[in-house]
Amino acid sequence: IEEWAGASPIYTKRMQRALNYEGDDVPTIFKGLQLDIGAPPQFMDFRYTVHDRWHGEFQLDHCGALLDVEPMGEDYVFGMCHTIEDPTFDATAVATNPRAQMRPIHRPPRVPADRRPHCAWTVIIDESHPPAEESPALDLVRQTRAATWQLDSIDRADDGLADYSGPLVSDVDFGAFSHSALVRMADEVCLQMHLLYLSFAIAVRARAGCDAELAATVGTRQLIGLAGLGAERIHRALSLPGGVDGVSRVVELHPLFNPAGYVQAEITGGRLVVHRSPAHDDGAWIALCSPESVAPLQAIATAVDPHLAVRAGGTSTDWTAELVVTDFAAAEFPEVKVAKVSGGSTFRFQPRRSLPLTVV
Repeated sequence: IEEWAGASPIYTKRMQRALNYEGDDVPTIFKGLQLDIGAPPQFMDFRYTVHDRWHGEFQLDHCGALLDVEPMGEDYVFGMCHTIEDPTFDATAVATNPRAQMRPIHRPPRVPADRRPHCAWTVIIDESHPPAEESPALDLVRQTRAATWQLDSIDRADDGLADYSGPLVSDVDFGAFSHSALVRMADEVCLQMHLLYLSFAIAVRARAGCDAELAATVGTRQLIGLAGLGAERIHRALSLPGGVDGVSRVVELHPLFNPAGYVQAEITGGRLVVHRSPAHDDGAWIALCSPESVAPLQAIATAVDPHLAVRAGGTSTDWTAELVVTDFAAAEFPEVKVAKVSGGSTFRFQPRRSLPLTVV
């Protein structure tokens, strides 16, 4: 909850500005959800209804997160669908309008057990609603370099859509956007990940107290799982080769090392060179990697080719890592195995037709 509330309002507003759809109404909120890392399309299959600018509804025809926790029992379902969702949905809406409220029509635990849609919610903006309160962590995250990092502007002369200023659509057709716009979206999503981690780290440090080593360990183990699983998905989605070339290409695209500039790293011929960067200053993911902490890097290499080992040298902020071919296949990290418990680890996106949504 704290992780989300400390980051979501920042990156939601960033994406609005990037794609030129700033506003204070329900369609603006829905566009933001479509481009939010916490609502990956199809895996979290949001279906939207707009009654007017200030009233709308959404339902999840498929909620991958629910399907992940239902086998764990009703307590886990309640924790996610009630304890977590109530404050996080409003935290997402606050970036658009602090008087927006998202309230359930129905939600899990499901009765009957196969009920569809999985949940349904109203979204109402009313001046009589008390403004949502911001998380204390939000001010801290706003002070990071990630929060205000300037990315390249979208080239409006490029072929394809340059923004999302048009009507809300049922499903975002990413293929309709220009290459320049897609690059900007991808970089913004990478920043969403960094901002979420920075907010998460604040919450962890608050609980770890004086034990800085414990806080770093928690962050590193989270990164190992994400790094390995993310590498596997990138490698599979783009049908990349194995070996040093495959790992090098995955590293170039991996959110751990992006967006460029915020993280300063380059890889050539299996040699990764990292320099001190704004991400180090923020204490972002790259700050958890060093010659003394190569496990996240090894998780990436192992996901592509388990016969590649990472050997690193240098300082905590300026270091070089080499990919070395070995005779032994490295085992998958336990943290990656835990991440793969989610159905999202193997989820495959399907082509969809994008239809405009009008007031009903």
